Amino acid sequence: MLVAAGASGVPAGEVARQLGVPVTTMSTHLGILSRAALIGPKRESRTVCYALNIEGTRSLFAFLMADCCGGRPDLCQPAFEAAELACCPPAPNQVATHEPV
Repeated sequence: MLVAAGASGVPAGEVARQLGVPVTTMSTHLGILSRAALIGPKRESRTVCYALNIEGTRSLFAFLMADCCGGRPDLCQPAFEAAELACCPPAPNQVATHEPV
């Protein structure tokens, strides 16, 4: 939800409502994600909106992928390809090529 919202973010209450979680519980979870630098809050009047922190999320993925393959990057290649296609699909008349990372 926060990824799809982009930089504008989503109000904390809306996140709680859509997930069916009590607002106080959601506030705790959002606070944890914010302290982990995965999301960031911004106040709009009396509402706190949360948006994805792209750099923090990239750092987390890099950390998780660094040792996931036990020295065999070919095992992680499908995950890289899936992430690349989900994030940046090729143009309709462009052929995707995937080089090992």
